[in-house]
Amino acid sequence: MSAAVTTGALVGLKVIDLSRVLGGPLAAQILGDHGADVIKVEPPAGDETREWGPPFQGETASYFLGLNRNKRAIALDLRQQQGRDVLLRLLEGADVLVENFKPGTLEGWGLDFETVLAPRFPQLIQCRISGFGSDGPLGGMPGYDAILQAMGGIMSVNGTAGGDPTRVGLPVVDMVTGLNAVIGVLLALQARHQSGRGQFVDATLFDSAISLLHPHAANHMLSGALPQRTGNDHPNIAPYSTYRTGSCPIYLAVGNDRQFARLCAAVGAADLAEDSRFRSNRDRVIHRDALRGALEAALAAHDGVELADRLLHQGVPAGPVLDVAQSLRHPHTVHRGMTIEIDGYRGLGAPVRPRRSPPGYRLRPPGFAEHTADILRQHGFSDDEVTALETSEVTPTRRRTGRQATPGNKGAPGTTKT
Repeated sequence: MSAAVTTGALVGLKVIDLSRVLGGPLAAQILGDHGADVIKVEPPAGDETREWGPPFQGETASYFLGLNRNKRAIALDLRQQQGRDVLLRLLEGADVLVENFKPGTLEGWGLDFETVLAPRFPQLIQCRISGFGSDGPLGGMPGYDAILQAMGGIMSVNGTAGGDPTRVGLPVVDMVTGLNAVIGVLLALQARHQSGRGQFVDATLFDSAISLLHPHAANHMLSGALPQRTGNDHPNIAPYSTYRTGSCPIYLAVGNDRQFARLCAAVGAADLAEDSRFRSNRDRVIHRDALRGALEAALAAHDGVELADRLLHQGVPAGPVLDVAQSLRHPHTVHRGMTIEIDGYRGLGAPVRPRRSPPGYRLRPPGFAEHTADILRQHGFSDDEVTALETSEVTPTRRRTGRQATPGNKGAPGTTKT
């Protein structure tokens, strides 16, 4: 490895990242943050998120920068047999292969897991991120975050009452699929400790979208009623929403009667806790409109930021509604190390930190094919072979302009354009 790794639970793990856009790159970045040696393999045109800007840093968009630190980069033309031969060399000694090609692409290139990769690399774990998986009524179809938010029922419960279904303002399905992919890889690694063999891990946007439907799916399965859009209101709890104050709005997440009594006392409206309409959560949900009116009348005399902080210290879950800039510079964000810097690169920190094996930030997001010669030499290629591969553009060192369609680029499987 070209960068020394001294921390992380996954030190010694070798990951080949063939994925592009979001779900796969996020999964591989998480593995890299926790010590894995991640080699990002891009097509000759590069990961398309390099162009998803502005803003840009040099020629690379912020979208790419947010998902590809702690990786070394090489480009491979897998349409050429020589490119696939290089990939097989990279897979020697690899523990994990992450990819989000359209199902059938690697198989069409003679790189099927069961018949080719597993026999040759019996300990290899291949994690495929796709839209719908390879079988079933929609098997093999391309998937995008927003499409799965629509099909998975997420948009139907997101938005204001009486308004239109609304996409969540984050690529939540892609990100959760990336997290599920990491879980799948770690489960497969644990199973490999017992069996000595790797396996195929399937992570789909469709399954991830459906898995996010709590509590709406549970409510529907029990009552048969169709969940409705409730804006910022929780369908089962009150007060559990945004409320106006004398300054910024705050979110209250009051889960029990004790917290409700503390809230009422803190805002100078202790009598509300004794009002028959608001004595229990069941009562408060039934009379949520009256509750909102009474609470906001009391909240109007308070500054939202100060009040939310005071409520938290009194055991009442509350927080001011902050914008992205305010959130990133919040003192607790800084204290928790949730923004980091590497050689001029700024990004979000790892949210999971084992105490004895914390994550580390070694490498800023790579330039296109930045580590080609280093990676090839590490895998036994001579200087003459490195030069020949670059000259023939099997391992191009400059991005090709005008994206050329390949079997793996049709529909950008398992990706999103958000």
